[in-house]
Amino acid sequence: MAVLDLPLVASERTVSRMQPLKALNHFGKLVEDKEDTAQVFHIIEAMKTKKGHTQAWNFIQSDIGQRFIREEADIPSALDDHPRWADLPANSVAQRYIAFMKREGLSAQGLVDESHQWAPAEMRPTDQTEWYFNRLRDTHDLFHVLTGYGRDALGEACLLGFSYEQNHNLGVIFIAYAGAHQIKKVSGTTAPIYAAVREGQRLGKAAAKIAHEDVEALMREDIDEARARIGIGEPKAYRACLKQLEGEGYTSSELGLSAPKPA
Repeated sequence: MAVLDLPLVASERTVSRMQPLKALNHFGKLVEDKEDTAQVFHIIEAMKTKKGHTQAWNFIQSDIGQRFIREEADIPSALDDHPRWADLPANSVAQRYIAFMKREGLSAQGLVDESHQWAPAEMRPTDQTEWYFNRLRDTHDLFHVLTGYGRDALGEACLLGFSYEQNHNLGVIFIAYAGAHQIKKVSGTTAPIYAAVREGQRLGKAAAKIAHEDVEALMREDIDEARARIGIGEPKAYRACLKQLEGEGYTSSELGLSAPKPA
């Protein structure tokens, strides 16, 4: 069935039933195994609120949301189709995205597959709201590329701070600050880790919503022009923290995930 023919909200969808204890349990599992990214999806689902759903519904019913639904573009397939963007300049969003994904050994479809380990597609509500939440998932690595936040632990925490102000899921900000606390605990650093996450929030609030962008058009833009148009500021506190952590003798691998690269 085409997305346009689906209901806005399926009868089986639960809206605004927060489960903070469940979120804490899954965060404990994530701390034990930082590669167990299915726990992230559990946390986000446990902390969804009416505000995030309302944003979804407003976008879906907007003119641009309706256009995107009619087009039914498969975002992961488009992002993973690297030859499609081969004619674009080196500083285009597409080429910067491809370089990031190759460097990190990632694919857009890989993130979809991880989400399905948490909840297979056939177990999810079948409605237009799910289409919107999938869009948030599918643009995650574009957030990394556009903001300049790396996949190190602090970069992920700061990006989640940014994402919270874009998408309003309390699970996202919970993971951001819990992750920042874990970095402080592991490293004992005096670097302003929490300030870096708060900076991410400020930058996310000031920027236009990345998940509401026309992905095809965005990929073809010069990345500096795209950042300026969307209103994405520089993550100065994040970069300062990374420099201080390096000076204190900590590597990205000790603090989680892969080393960040220059934006």
